[in-house]
Amino acid sequence: MPKIPKCMSTQHPDNVSIPFFSESAELGGEDELQEAYYAFSHLGCDEQMWDCEGKEIDDFVVKKLLTKYESFFREKKLGQDIFIILRVPNPAIEKFEAKILLETLESIPRSFDAAKLFYKSGTPPIFEVILPMTTSADCLDRVYRYYCDFVIGKQNQHVKKGDITIAEWIGEFNPKRINIIPLYEDMKSLLNADNMTKSYLKDKKVEYQRVFLARSDPAMNYGLVSAVLLNKAALFNLQKLEEEIGIKIYPIIGVGSAPFRGNLRPDTIERISREFPSVYTFTIQSAFKYDNHPDEVRKTIRKLKERKISQAQEVDKERCLEIIKKYSKSFSAQIQILAPIINKVAKYVPNRRKRKLHIGLFGYSRDIGKIKLPRAITFTCALYSIGLPPEILGFDALNKDDLQFIKKNYLNFENDLRDALKYFNPDTDFLPKEFKIKLLNFLGNFQNLDKEHKKITDYIINLLKENKIEDLEEYVLRAANLRKFLG
Repeated sequence: MPKIPKCMSTQHPDNVSIPFFSESAELGGEDELQEAYYAFSHLGCDEQMWDCEGKEIDDFVVKKLLTKYESFFREKKLGQDIFIILRVPNPAIEKFEAKILLETLESIPRSFDAAKLFYKSGTPPIFEVILPMTTSADCLDRVYRYYCDFVIGKQNQHVKKGDITIAEWIGEFNPKRINIIPLYEDMKSLLNADNMTKSYLKDKKVEYQRVFLARSDPAMNYGLVSAVLLNKAALFNLQKLEEEIGIKIYPIIGVGSAPFRGNLRPDTIERISREFPSVYTFTIQSAFKYDNHPDEVRKTIRKLKERKISQAQEVDKERCLEIIKKYSKSFSAQIQILAPIINKVAKYVPNRRKRKLHIGLFGYSRDIGKIKLPRAITFTCALYSIGLPPEILGFDALNKDDLQFIKKNYLNFENDLRDALKYFNPDTDFLPKEFKIKLLNFLGNFQNLDKEHKKITDYIINLLKENKIEDLEEYVLRAANLRKFLG
């Protein structure tokens, strides 16, 4: 049974500050190698996600790390003490990048050979991959079968009839098996995470299974409250699955620094640990790593690694769905109205990674049609930049009983809302008057507004009204600096 990491450093581009080791505001290539080393050696993360989506992949990450940082990796063994995990494209969704999956899987035995030469042992440095946008057990099984049958299985084939096998010619291929980690992102998949995971595991002998739950995309699709309730329902169902099948389940949750995307910051660790007591692994995204003091980051990561894991919180699934239905409907209606201004401001949110960011297509209503929006970080930043944190949208649809249920089940509801409301600008007027009146009635008085942030968003709003957008990126960054996250 290998060690299961608790702090997964990721490449999510939500940071305002540029890392000291990067010569460019946009990290890529060698910068991301140095970032992995920094996350391991200086911050104390025990896992690094290596994202193979939306960029030119580097299949030689293991060889390069071992070569460039030899003394560190002599002491900390890849695959035993610290871990690299690959996030691969999902061919069912990302057709254009489908073949990158095959290239990535083919690189795993090569990484094994590099580590074996370095460590003189057979511990695989990479043995897990994350499959995003998982919507069925078949999606997972195809990746698993392709690796076992085609990447590893081909070694037993003969180069030609009567000739030596590929293994005799090229050498043995290892590891023989890899773990496929589903990343569940949409409502249907989150609510059926247990059933899909069970179906995938039915014919496999495994010691454990890690399951990744998205936090940002559900918030963007269905609103803040929906995302939290969906995560809680999934976690409780996964706990019941673990009891049913006798296989240990280790949940991962993808949390960013913005309240809308998880609100994991050095000063919120106790809150988030209480909110998700059964989560084993939390993501450590870029804003967390680079927009806080390194000592605070190290201290928080140490606490996350030392925290005790306990039982998932039981939630009333039917009541959750009842609230999600009307809340997400209002949230979606408001996003429909805001979509043009979101997309306009999004162009001036700076990039932090040298990669193609996927554009999500979100259909909020068949009657209204489909709208295009940027990815979650840019989406969140755009709304914060006009003084309208996305956390506050949709609440006009809820009554007192709904709010009482939410407060009981979403333990940090008021704290998260309060953190977001610091950056609300009561003078923003991009929403129709009737929506704004309802929101203001719900939100009440604001005594804790960040005056400097309001001043900047006032200026951004005026620039947009006058269509003077040449200085927009500068002020988007100024506001983000105050928040300590882009989005």
